[in-house]
Amino acid sequence: MPHPIKDPSNKELYWRLIKHMLPYKWVFLVAMIGMIMGAATDTGFAWILQPLMDDGFVGRDADFIRIIPIVLLLIAFGRAFGDFIDTYCMSWVSRKVIQDLRQAMFENLMYAPAEFYDREPSGSLVSRLTFDVEQVANASGAALRIVFKDFVKVIFLLGLMFYLSWQLSLIFMVIVPISAFIMIRTSESIRRISMRVQESVGDISHIAKQVFQSHRVVKLFDAYNHEKNIFFNVNNHNRQQIMKRVVIMALSVPTIVLIMGVGVAAVIWLALEFEVKPGVFTSYLVAMTMVVAPVKNLLRINEVIQAGVAAATSIFRMIDLEREPDTGTRSLEELAGNVSFDSVSFRYSSDSVEVIRDISFDIPAGATIALVGPSGAGKSTLASMLLRLYTPTEGQITIDGIPINDLTIKSLRDNVSLVSQDILLFDDTLRNNITYARKGSIDLQRLEEVCDAAHITGFVKDLKDGQDTLLGESGLRLSGGQRQRVAIARALYKDSRILVMDEATSSLDSNSEFYIHKAIECLISDRTTLVIAHRLSTVQNADRILVINRGQIVEQGTHEQLIKSGGLYTELVNSQFIKHSDEE
Repeated sequence: MPHPIKDPSNKELYWRLIKHMLPYKWVFLVAMIGMIMGAATDTGFAWILQPLMDDGFVGRDADFIRIIPIVLLLIAFGRAFGDFIDTYCMSWVSRKVIQDLRQAMFENLMYAPAEFYDREPSGSLVSRLTFDVEQVANASGAALRIVFKDFVKVIFLLGLMFYLSWQLSLIFMVIVPISAFIMIRTSESIRRISMRVQESVGDISHIAKQVFQSHRVVKLFDAYNHEKNIFFNVNNHNRQQIMKRVVIMALSVPTIVLIMGVGVAAVIWLALEFEVKPGVFTSYLVAMTMVVAPVKNLLRINEVIQAGVAAATSIFRMIDLEREPDTGTRSLEELAGNVSFDSVSFRYSSDSVEVIRDISFDIPAGATIALVGPSGAGKSTLASMLLRLYTPTEGQITIDGIPINDLTIKSLRDNVSLVSQDILLFDDTLRNNITYARKGSIDLQRLEEVCDAAHITGFVKDLKDGQDTLLGESGLRLSGGQRQRVAIARALYKDSRILVMDEATSSLDSNSEFYIHKAIECLISDRTTLVIAHRLSTVQNADRILVINRGQIVEQGTHEQLIKSGGLYTELVNSQFIKHSDEE
């Protein structure tokens, strides 16, 4: 079970984001040069106004009048060139950082333990991978650009103002600390609310995805108003959290701007009292006016930064998530396929009841063992533990005498094929779904044999593009039975020594089921097979049948032996016989 991850502080988050930018430091340095050029040219424009007034308009200096247009053109060119460099380079750096973060997050989530996916909605994870990462893009790109560029501009302009009149500039020694205090006090509130905004967006994604995927059920049950109300609640919660953030910014920014306005008024009054020269006053007044815009940007960008910090918290939580433990060091070579469960027990969490209790059984190499029993008895959990999706809380599972925890996960799963009751197909071609993730070129002859064995050749001929037909999301362009047969074909193409079939024929009609079983009987003759089924007709020919109830083996034997015993298995068979009779 992964340990809870403590949320980092702002300082730690900033440093982690900076570390992700370090590989692109040279591009970032070029962007900084562009920002400095922009700040310097703005300051230069304010500075040139002093001689323009004194030497140009008042002194009428002919040499100065001839040179001033060239100077202004150079300032304009420098400003345009600097803006282009810093905009392009910072966008390039921020998108590379986002690409890296998104890739790291996606890759780590793929290796997350099964328990993580049991409790995390997929819609919320998709929201973090898309929306949250874009928030970090704003913080690491646009926000960082504004922070650095406008900060440099403020420093340059304040420097000019002190150069022109240090007495007037002392007023800003009072304004700046007050403004900084207000900004610091609002930052934590904005970050906390931004975290709630991220969570609410995840809720929106989860609800929307759930409805879109279940649209047939929504239509059938006329659940439009029900789903509208659910979505309205999460959507409205998102709006409320955003408005809380807006209120904080709407109060803090105007307050600071008002303080600066008072400072500007005081400066003008003092300039008139001290009888400052027109050129100096004009240059000072323009510099003071120009410094207001970057200060406002620095204040407003705080919201974007805090939203990015909140998103970064979510992203790094996923990147730092403990991966599925793989402590194994051994590999399966020349596998015979003997599987053994030895006193295996399992519970999903420390405070839950055991769903598997002290189960022991062997599957000899090449044998077929069937697990049957009521729903929720623990049959699929046993299969999941064989695949190391879950780890037994007690006991161990071995393959050819080797505990599976001593095997690398790759070695174990390379030698086990699974066909589950949850039909998992990708939005890809039929051919690519069958040969999914197999290395090397496709063995066309083997592919045809697998298609024939899984009884899909018939419906493939009816598809417009044959094996190149795109199956759509989750394979929804196929019927349930067709999807199940494609999943069987994928497991058969993998050709592993151990085969797990978890309700593998649950979606097949009787005619398809007959042919599938004939094909599977031939293909599993030399494989170790664990079959889980509710349809008891599918396991009658198993070498041994284990009846599971409430996490324990209550009966075992062949079909004939269990029928004669008159126990739970007989009750299950009779109940299914009555059910099928009623259906007919």
